[in-house]
Amino acid sequence: MAERPIGYWLKLVDRLIDERFAAIIEEHGVTRRQWQLLSMLSASSATIEQLDRAIAPFAEPGATESATEHLGELRESGWVTVDAGEYAITERGTVAFTRLSEVVDGLRNSLAQDLTEEEYRATVRSLERMARNLGYTD
Repeated sequence: MAERPIGYWLKLVDRLIDERFAAIIEEHGVTRRQWQLLSMLSASSATIEQLDRAIAPFAEPGATESATEHLGELRESGWVTVDAGEYAITERGTVAFTRLSEVVDGLRNSLAQDLTEEEYRATVRSLERMARNLGYTD
């Protein structure tokens, strides 16, 4: 069998990560976007504009997605509050985020299983260089 090209492996690994991540996160009652928002808010409070910019790279090509549609459940759960246009994670949200972080770390560890730390870092560095070669900028 001929060696498969990098695009095949990139798409396959991306799809498998997405599927596994979605299944694990949804078992805990949140969506991937909600996880991303909790992660951002765990670092600092933010406006809706800042949150929209942060999740924009993860939207489907051509789709416009607002963080607003994902924050409703988080607010109803008492995990996120909004005051004067600033969204912030609550103590309850921090506890939930910490618990979810442990689950996500387990997935990340299984992804890198059988790779040395250096192999994993080299792969990430190589992928970043390839993305930059194709025009990606921060």
